[in-house]
Amino acid sequence: MNRSIFYALSAAMLFGASTPLAKVLTGDMPPILLAGLLYLGSGLGLTMIRLARDRGWQASGLKPAQWPWLLGAIGFGGVLGPVALMVGLTSTTGAAASLLLNLEAVLTALLAWIAFKENTDGRIVLGMAVIVAGGVLLSWPQGRIGQSSWQGPAAIAAACLCWAIDNNLTRNVSASDALFIAGSKGLAAGSVNVALALFLGAAWPSAQAVASAMTLGLFGYGISLVMFVLALRGLGSSRTGAYFSTAPFVGAVIALVFLGDQTTWQFWLAAALMALGVWLHLTERHAHTHAHDALEHAHRHMHDAHHQHEHDADWDGSEPHSHAHRHEPITHSHPHFPDIHHRHRH
Repeated sequence: MNRSIFYALSAAMLFGASTPLAKVLTGDMPPILLAGLLYLGSGLGLTMIRLARDRGWQASGLKPAQWPWLLGAIGFGGVLGPVALMVGLTSTTGAAASLLLNLEAVLTALLAWIAFKENTDGRIVLGMAVIVAGGVLLSWPQGRIGQSSWQGPAAIAAACLCWAIDNNLTRNVSASDALFIAGSKGLAAGSVNVALALFLGAAWPSAQAVASAMTLGLFGYGISLVMFVLALRGLGSSRTGAYFSTAPFVGAVIALVFLGDQTTWQFWLAAALMALGVWLHLTERHAHTHAHDALEHAHRHMHDAHHQHEHDADWDGSEPHSHAHRHEPITHSHPHFPDIHHRHRH
C-alpha cells in the first residue's frame, strides 16, 4: 500500500474513533466549548511535541509565498468553518446536520478538480461517489429528518465549503512541517471556539473533563490532522478527502463495539459501498509521460528518481532526511499520484 494512503486511512480512523468518544463528553459541557477544547488540545499537544522534537522553538521553514496559503487555511478551516457549524447546529436537527456534513468531501474534490486542476478520471470519480454514498447511508436517520429553517442547513453547507477550501489550501503547503501546520490550525480553532463558548455564557467544566477533552483532541484532531497533511503531500486533495470520508464508518464500528449500538441493514450496505470505493482508489494506476519543471522546496525524502541532487553540507548517508533541495527539469514516465512532485496539467 502506498504510504500516503496509509496516512489518509489512519487520519480517518483516528478522527472517526473520536466522534463516539466525544459523544460521551457532551453531557459535561456545551458543544461549542467541547469543540474548542478538542481543537485546543490538538494545538497545544502538537506544539509541545514539536518543541520536544526540535529541542526548542525552531522556525517553521515556510517561505514568504507559502504564508498566505497557510493563513488562508487557518482562517477558513480553523476559524470560519467551526463557527459556521456551531451556528448551523443551533437551528438544524442532528440527523440533517450529519447528512449535510458529507458535503465536505464532495466540495473538496470539486475544488481540487475545477479550481486547482488536480487530475482525475472516471475510476476516481466513481470511487469518490460510492464512498460518499456510503457516508450518506450511514448517517441517514431511522425516522423523519425533521423540520428546520433554511439558515441552519445553509450555515452547515458554508462550514463544509470552508473546510473544503482549507483542505485545498493546505495541499499547497503540505510539503512543510506537518506538526507546525496542524498545531497552528488547532490553536486557532481552539481559541476561537473556547472564546465563543465563554462569550455565550458557558460554564467552565471540571479539570477532569477538560483533560479528557484535550487528550481526545490531541489524538482525534491533532495527530489525525498531521496524518491528513502527510496524505495531502502524497495524494492530493480529492483522493485524501475520499479516503478520509470513511471516518464515519470507523465511528460507527466503535459505537457498535464499545457503546452497545445495534447494527442495521444501512450499516452493512454502507460498509460495502465504502469498501468498494476504497478498492477503486487502491487499484488506480495513472501513468503517462510528463515533464517536471525546476522546483525548490524542503521535505523528507529519499534519493529516488525525483531526488538526484548534491548536498552542500556533509551528509552521513542516512535516509530519509529533510533539507532544502532543488529539482532539475526532467521528463519521464511512471505511475504516480498528484503529489507534491506531480501537479502538472494533463
